[in-house]
Amino acid sequence: MILLAFVFTFSASAQVKGDWFVGTGDVANVAWTDLSIKPFIGYGFTDNLAIGLNVAQEDSSDDLGIDVSARYFFDLKNQFFAYASVQDFDTDLLKVGVGKMFKVHKGVFIDPKVVYDVNAKTTNLTLGFGLRF
Repeated sequence: MILLAFVFTFSASAQVKGDWFVGTGDVANVAWTDLSIKPFIGYGFTDNLAIGLNVAQEDSSDDLGIDVSARYFFDLKNQFFAYASVQDFDTDLLKVGVGKMFKVHKGVFIDPKVVYDVNAKTTNLTLGFGLRF
């Protein structure tokens, strides 16, 4: 609850064509005993659309996977976006959601999302953070 209050006090500047994003895909779904890093890199192709790639490995016995994601910013002023991703280029593993990007400090952001996994039929809250330049 305190984290959410902290998060909603920040605002973000508009997403513009040419912005680069580097960060983590989701830090909310990690057990303290597991190491699970999902780095991503993204690029703003237009003022409203950013496309990114995540590299994910659930545990040491799994192969590395590549997730492709897109964010469509439908409210540039407030940084609300629609989110979609596919795992390993398999459209059966589609995830869709909505989120908001918050500017924490110059070039640093956090982005909570509510994401629906179409295959598993589950809804999750995810939290990513990163750098934007």
